[in-house]
Amino acid sequence: MLYQLHEMQRAVMSPLAHFTELGSKLFSHPASPFAYTPMARQMAAGYELIHRIGKKYEKPTWGLTTTEVNGKQVGVTIETELSLPFCNLIHFKRDISEKQRKADPKLLVLAPMSGHHATLLRDTVRALLPNHEVYVSDWIDARMVPLADGKFGLNDYVRYIQQFLEDLGPDVHLMSVCQPTVPALAAVSLMASNNNPCLPRSMVMMGGPIDPRCSPTQVNRLATTKPFEWFEEKLIHTVPAQYPGAGRRVYPGFLQHAGFLSMNPDRHLKAHYDFYLDLLRGDEDDAQAHRRFYNEYNAVLDMSADFYLETIRTVFQDFDLPNGTWVIDGQLVKPSDIKSVALFTIEGELDDISGEGQTRAAQDLCSSIPAKRKQHYTAPECGHYGIFSGRRWRTTICPKIAEFVRSA
Repeated sequence: MLYQLHEMQRAVMSPLAHFTELGSKLFSHPASPFAYTPMARQMAAGYELIHRIGKKYEKPTWGLTTTEVNGKQVGVTIETELSLPFCNLIHFKRDISEKQRKADPKLLVLAPMSGHHATLLRDTVRALLPNHEVYVSDWIDARMVPLADGKFGLNDYVRYIQQFLEDLGPDVHLMSVCQPTVPALAAVSLMASNNNPCLPRSMVMMGGPIDPRCSPTQVNRLATTKPFEWFEEKLIHTVPAQYPGAGRRVYPGFLQHAGFLSMNPDRHLKAHYDFYLDLLRGDEDDAQAHRRFYNEYNAVLDMSADFYLETIRTVFQDFDLPNGTWVIDGQLVKPSDIKSVALFTIEGELDDISGEGQTRAAQDLCSSIPAKRKQHYTAPECGHYGIFSGRRWRTTICPKIAEFVRSA
């Protein structure tokens, strides 16, 4: 019922969003006579602020059409390498020779399925493109997946990763950002146990909850202080009839978004107030930076209920991976079976989502990987998003990954 009420609210807000968008342009467009009236800038700023609060945010585009390879600008085309019901494996194909393509490491980047679209990793991919052949898991909004395509749980996520690795072949390097570090380690562990020839050459794990008992954050505490039944009763709803996935049980994106905002409400209120002031001052660079960030941050997707609930229980309540009790298709997940895959774990010193030590726990779990093939880095004064986006990512962390991958 809550999902239906949200859609009704969205329908009511839609005319207001259109009206305020028009009002903002009416008082700011150079061709409009109203743009030269007293208080025009204040009116335009107020209208745009209301518009952005009330509008519906669609999935952003990647916007990565070129990159630089060996000092030259080359085109980039996004192609679908593999299409599955809940995910498309996409390839950022650079317009370079086949010889150069084979010379650069093949990198499979697992985007998190945690509310936002894979485009949240735009800056991640942009920095990787000059030196890597990049593939990304582009997760599909669960409300767009028909019921006929079946369920999708945490174990299915693991199987998807195995399919991606088998499709790309044994020379691929696996990079997981945040949430997928757990299923990624499970997938590689099972492949190692079964002597699968398509094992990746290396694993790069960034800011993920391998062992959430280490330095627990607000996110971890929520999972352990609420009973499992609370998550199912309060957060799971049914997709309304107007979507292809009608009848599917999901953790709706709008509820996830509310959770994101509630973690740092003061920061978001200040950001919107500063945006209003930037508009008044005519500081278009800062205003545009705000638009870019919140166009991405406010675009959310529904998550399969099975996947979300199984993640809560398996990862954050029972700690099955670090406890050695996770069984998939009758087989125990044993990271100690991994021997030939190099491991690089990366954390942010100030990460308030995956606390310090949670990702590094993979180093101890993968006890059979030789010490010389393991590496860890904690980025100083770096928060969660800073380890895969922004200046520190581009200037420090990405070069470290490139060096590690090439030596693996």
